[in-house]
Amino acid sequence: MKNRNLGSTGIKVSQLCLGAMMFGAWGNPDHEDSIRIIHAALDAGINFVDTADMYSAGESEEIVGKALAGRRDNVILATKVHGAMSFDPNEQGNSRRWIIRECENSLRRLGTDYIDLYQIHRPDPEMDVDETLAGLTDLIRQGKVRYAGSSTFPASSIVEAQWTAERRQRERFVCEQPPYSLLARGVEAEVLPVCLKYGMGVIPWSPLAGGWLSGKWRKDGSELGSRRSAMLPDRYDLSKPGNQAKLDAADALANLADKSGISLIHLALAFVTNHPAVTSAIIGPRTMEHLESQIGAADVTLDAEVLDQIDNIVPPGQNLLAEDAGYDPPSITQAWRRRRPPRY
Repeated sequence: MKNRNLGSTGIKVSQLCLGAMMFGAWGNPDHEDSIRIIHAALDAGINFVDTADMYSAGESEEIVGKALAGRRDNVILATKVHGAMSFDPNEQGNSRRWIIRECENSLRRLGTDYIDLYQIHRPDPEMDVDETLAGLTDLIRQGKVRYAGSSTFPASSIVEAQWTAERRQRERFVCEQPPYSLLARGVEAEVLPVCLKYGMGVIPWSPLAGGWLSGKWRKDGSELGSRRSAMLPDRYDLSKPGNQAKLDAADALANLADKSGISLIHLALAFVTNHPAVTSAIIGPRTMEHLESQIGAADVTLDAEVLDQIDNIVPPGQNLLAEDAGYDPPSITQAWRRRRPPRY
């Protein structure tokens, strides 16, 4: 397994990162089996593990903590904060109060006294980013967190955070975790170039497009299903033109992979890690079979001819389905923000 620099931090992380979203009630509820999968990934050379507080309401962090017992010092451990952890409106978001409190909860669940990379899971337009960076700075100076990062931030928010950190003398985000796959290439337009400009690492999530690039979604009618379709139905509803376009593209990409003598999974992962901005692609196995089908992608290199054919199937810088961007700003989703109030 090759190692790469995580931005300008000097940390060496494996080319593939083990994502833990599927460990726990959301995916694999068997803790012992999940731990075996984590150990197998570590034995294969992965030294980078990513989870989040909200995954299975903290259960994922607990499983990761059990798995890393005795191996913690040799693993770069990342987790995230932002998602709602209860119905209390203050037990979510990016406030300094919640970040500091929830970090303590994550440390307890993970069974560790420090987090290598603590990431803000989504932007919060209602929150001054300086408030968020202040909380992260406190945690870093206390030694509870080594570095801070963002996830699914638009390019403008990434730049704002960098400028704020410099002007207010805060710790800065050293990496971004965006959605990026053969079917969701929107971040190529601005997010990835901005990360390169600021020397940030990039650890894309969903490089298999939520299962669309597993090889099971084919136009011939083979398994058109996914465990995630129940959680995110809009991203799998074939009555939507964008999802139909994804099905067409997935089928064409599968044919390209066959001609290239590799699996579609390996094609998808190798494509993501080929981008100059990308540090490590997050894989999210639920079973040992899933891990074994993905781990070999670290040894795959795509030549220019294959990359050109990919560009012909899915144009650079485009998401085939808008929802795959992973974040819709309130300025778009909330109509009242786009309309002048009536005059009385």
